Amino acid sequence: MSHDHGTVSGGATSPLAARVRAMEALLVEKGVVTEAEIQDNIAYMDSRSPANGARLVARAWTDEAFKARLLVDGKAAAIELGIDAGASPDLVVVENTPGVHNLIVCTLCSCYPRNVLGRPPDWYKSFEYRSRAVREPRAVMREFGFEPPEGTRVAVHDSTADVRYMVLPMRPAGTEGMNEENLAALVTRDSLIGACIPRVPTQTG
Repeated sequence: MSHDHGTVSGGATSPLAARVRAMEALLVEKGVVTEAEIQDNIAYMDSRSPANGARLVARAWTDEAFKARLLVDGKAAAIELGIDAGASPDLVVVENTPGVHNLIVCTLCSCYPRNVLGRPPDWYKSFEYRSRAVREPRAVMREFGFEPPEGTRVAVHDSTADVRYMVLPMRPAGTEGMNEENLAALVTRDSLIGACIPRVPTQTG
């Protein structure tokens, strides 16, 4: 299974991009939207990224009270940090522990917590991942360079139109004394899905 983290469906000079620009120009010309509104929407879409999820995790790693709120109501906790999640479906945050490792999938389509993780990667939307994550989750994670230890149960969570999931990974060893910003830099998109675990401090330099 391919896990190309840089694949995009159309570059700035692709035919698709040209059609999008032509449609934008027509909508502005007809007065449907303004150029400023288009730019505001682009900025909003760009603001939704895995960095939001990483902020939630870093705060949970350093603040037990916040962690408790995050696990009870992920959307409310996101709003608490200024992340715009009010109109999104419910966000359920599942915690990795030494006994349980969580993996997120959407078997029917590609339901994904975009407000906290941005756009889903292509591999998450693929039929191969959606089927194999349920049948052989350990094999899938192994392809990402990680496999939970023997004795650790793997729990697979299937997203729906009404519920999105995010993983709260375990805090890496050797991170004592690190501030939230540096801790957030350890948290990858794939670890928020559960396909792997956060970076260790020596990998951030």
